[in-house]
Amino acid sequence: MNIVIFGASGTIGQRITREALTRGHKVTAVVRNPRHIQIEQPHLTVQEGSVLNTASIAQKVKGQDAVISAFGPPHDQSPQTLVEAAHALLNGLTQADTRRLIVVGGAGSLEVAPGLLLMDQPSFPAAWRPVALAHSDALAIYRTSPLDWTYFSPADMIEPGQRTGTYRTGTNQLVVDAQGKSRISTEDFAVAILDELEQPHFIRQRCTVAY
Repeated sequence: MNIVIFGASGTIGQRITREALTRGHKVTAVVRNPRHIQIEQPHLTVQEGSVLNTASIAQKVKGQDAVISAFGPPHDQSPQTLVEAAHALLNGLTQADTRRLIVVGGAGSLEVAPGLLLMDQPSFPAAWRPVALAHSDALAIYRTSPLDWTYFSPADMIEPGQRTGTYRTGTNQLVVDAQGKSRISTEDFAVAILDELEQPHFIRQRCTVAY
């Protein structure tokens, strides 16, 4: 598959890029600063670009099989850039007639009980709430699109770790283990995303993964 990955230099984006290359896909990594990509591989092309520029997106994704956005707002940008990115991605893909889109989203809008969101829990860090709200607003925008999108929410805790190749999936509810913990490594999160890309099960849906 020919895949464009936005945000490929981030913690999650790097793992997605490596997983895609390991599986033999051809990847175009679009980043703000190409020097941040440390991977050298024959099937990897690195390009400078912005996920906030509709015209640039349309040009880069034209003729590609799929697009993955692992974009997260840099510290010097407002969380609302997630909403701007949602509009730009949907408009850019539509202009390019590229239908498949997978988006790395947030976990804050997942339900921990009927009608109760993770970000509404007292234990949810206040500093994370603006980003969680912006992710939720972006999801609402993706849900209006007729494109073949999938919105991937991570577990409550996601951090670099081992690639086990195992995980459990859910849709709008937080996935927890027998101890009530919700966690996933960035490596297995990338596995889940590439699994979904190769064998889709969550077209026009939110998906979440955890151990």
